[in-house]
Amino acid sequence: MELRLLRYFVAVAEERHFGRAAARLHMTQPPLSRAIRQLENDLGVVLLLRSAAGVEPTAAGATLYAEARTLLDQADRARARVTAAAGPATLTVGTLADGAGEAGTRLAAAFRRRHPEVSIRFREADFTDPTTGLRAGLADVALTRSPFDETGLSVRVLRSDPVGLVLRTGDPLADRASLRLADVADRPWFQLPEGTDPLWREYWNGAAPVGERPAGPVVRTVGECLQAVLWNGSAGIAPLGHTLPDGLTWVPLADMPPSPLVVAWVTARENPLIRSFARIAVEGHRRTHLQVRTSVRRATPRK
Repeated sequence: MELRLLRYFVAVAEERHFGRAAARLHMTQPPLSRAIRQLENDLGVVLLLRSAAGVEPTAAGATLYAEARTLLDQADRARARVTAAAGPATLTVGTLADGAGEAGTRLAAAFRRRHPEVSIRFREADFTDPTTGLRAGLADVALTRSPFDETGLSVRVLRSDPVGLVLRTGDPLADRASLRLADVADRPWFQLPEGTDPLWREYWNGAAPVGERPAGPVVRTVGECLQAVLWNGSAGIAPLGHTLPDGLTWVPLADMPPSPLVVAWVTARENPLIRSFARIAVEGHRRTHLQVRTSVRRATPRK
């Protein structure tokens, strides 16, 4: 059994759906279906029961899933030992503000289990470079937010978060259940420095071309954004989950596209350690999403 086929099978077994598993593996559905058929033919058993709603593992499939997880973990540990034998390894992770914290403590724990010998360094960048120094070689992999120019980069979405308006708690709009961008069209909007990635600047300018909103102060960090709102009443937006200081509140924006939290790296400099970091990050968030979805489904009363 090839490890590649086992990874495919684990994705399908966890997603319970070929389409979702294919998206998770960044491939199309037909070759994934053929790969699972090949695995079933190699083993001479039916692993998955297929239906219009998705798939369910058979008894043989459930057994293979448990064994496959063990085999894949062993393969990752073997790879880590081989890497360790080559000498100390260091991975520099670029972040924006609290990007590492947003990725979650599970990522740190999972990575340490797989690669206990690797030293992790963090490099916090400001808004002038949403790729956190990847192209300049200052970071090996980034935990950041898109959109930005992805030329030459590999990017995987971990999750997408709703975006809201950050307001002073005494603001007349602060008690609203939700807002639209038109509600703050006349307010000064904080600006990002010249030379910042155009896609990034436009998104954080409220999805409007630069210059179409009243210009507020130029900011380079999350802290500067929050202070611009607190002191000047400037319009500022942030993803759900950002920690706000006293005196500020967050109101959802109904017409603002969500903010994707991503892991990214320079494709030409990809190596096994970077691939492992990205895979652990993606799998960890997928598993968390599945657990949350399952909990919600179980908690929802049946009609």
